[in-house]
Amino acid sequence: MASTIVTSVNHDVKDLGLAAKGKARIEWAEQWMPVLRLIRARFAKEKPLRGIRLSACLHVTTETANLAITLKEGGASVVVCASNPLSTQDDVAASLVQDYEIPVFAIKGEDNESYYSHIMSALAHRPQLTMDDGADLVTTILTKRHELASEVLGGTEETTTGVIRLRSMAREGVLRFPIIAVNDADTKHLFDNRYGTGQSTIDGIIRATNVLMAGMNVVVAGYGWCGRGFAMRADGLGANVIVTEVNPTRALEAVMDGYRVMPMEEAAKIGDIFVTLTGDKDVIREEHFATMKSGAIVCNSGHFNVEIDIPALVQLSKGKRQPREFVDEYILRDGRKICLLGEGRLINLAAAEGHPAVVMDMSFANQALCAEYMAQHGRELEKRVHVVPVEIDREIARLKLDALGVHIDRLTPEQEEYLASWSEGT
Repeated sequence: MASTIVTSVNHDVKDLGLAAKGKARIEWAEQWMPVLRLIRARFAKEKPLRGIRLSACLHVTTETANLAITLKEGGASVVVCASNPLSTQDDVAASLVQDYEIPVFAIKGEDNESYYSHIMSALAHRPQLTMDDGADLVTTILTKRHELASEVLGGTEETTTGVIRLRSMAREGVLRFPIIAVNDADTKHLFDNRYGTGQSTIDGIIRATNVLMAGMNVVVAGYGWCGRGFAMRADGLGANVIVTEVNPTRALEAVMDGYRVMPMEEAAKIGDIFVTLTGDKDVIREEHFATMKSGAIVCNSGHFNVEIDIPALVQLSKGKRQPREFVDEYILRDGRKICLLGEGRLINLAAAEGHPAVVMDMSFANQALCAEYMAQHGRELEKRVHVVPVEIDREIARLKLDALGVHIDRLTPEQEEYLASWSEGT
């Protein structure tokens, strides 16, 4: 039963009575986020975001909560909504409202109408900065709330899919304010996408199914940083990894990394577990379902559920049942069964908790520092997608190494001079 706790903070969450559990989990995550903690301490003193209205459309997790708290400490007026219908942790959403007085509009399992209603609630804040994971916030501004665009200094984008969408907007000349592609920072995609996605996707699959991956034919669709990370972890658990790709260079990398590479048409016949990590649509289609083994497990770890052609699976089926939470077993007309995990949404967040805090520490440090940068320089920047300033990227890496107790060499003056010159040769 929903709680009757009363708060003056505007919100739409499942139950404020979950706040105590959420607060404990937020505090647990914080201890694994030393870089963001250092940034929060500086923000609390300097208030670089004072007076800034910031709307964030992110996965509402313990790590996101620590980012939102950091932004508020920096002086921002923060509102949060979900960036995926199944990625919200309801206890965390409740705690942000109840304990930190941050408006949140997010409920795990919300339908499509509620999802976009929550985005509109976040935009009612009339943001000067946007923070996206998938670009739905920016897209909604440009398609349904264009009058808000003139007030936006700029924004940041967390994930590969969102960066792809935003670069398309920029090419078509419809992007109305600058965006920093946080996803493309070295301290984000080399770690979050690879190590975070690798571990959390495995976590989601195992929590949903309790299968043993050793000996399984695991098909990895896409060999970008997320695909690399997942393939590496599946291989470590003893799976027989098969990679499908459209990019010849990435396919060659997968071969050199020791994996079998083939078209999805061939992989569909022998795969036991299929995971899409491409950022594209219809990666697994009707013709692939038609040849899969009975009992094949299909899931997605890309941002949107369009990577799997779910309508085609429905058309091929005569019914379905849910033998376990987050598992929909489709019964095909020929009697075969195909198991779709997490409704085709991000399996690492639908069935698990997303990336570990220690890796999100760097990603969200990038978000916080890029928000500060955009608040200071947004009016000066072109209305396109920008890379993370190299000084921010390297500072985050330096702080992370310090937190880990790792020390590295420094260039001597002679080495710096040599690297800056061309006169010395053989």
